Amino acid sequence: MFAVIETGGKQYLVSPQSKIRVEKLPVTEGQEVVFDKVLLIASDAADLKVGNPYVAGAKVMGKVLKQGRGKKIRIFKYKSKVRYRRRKGYRQEFTDVEILKI
Repeated sequence: MFAVIETGGKQYLVSPQSKIRVEKLPVTEGQEVVFDKVLLIASDAADLKVGNPYVAGAKVMGKVLKQGRGKKIRIFKYKSKVRYRRRKGYRQEFTDVEILKI
């Protein structure tokens, strides 16, 4: 069984006991989270439910494993001959989630 969920503006293919890394969610570690924006659910090839845009009444339950920040990304702007240089850094915040049931 698997499903396609939407969170943080992205889509994820999930199945029970799978682990995904999503955009930061406003929950603490150890709490359960419910994803109600389910785009597709399939238990086998014959049983396929596709939403328009979401499957009505479908939910995916997950447990938050960890909150964190990703690796730093360096942004460097440069223009030649005019002594223009700008350097910035950015770290994306994330949430690791284990899918419990669909």
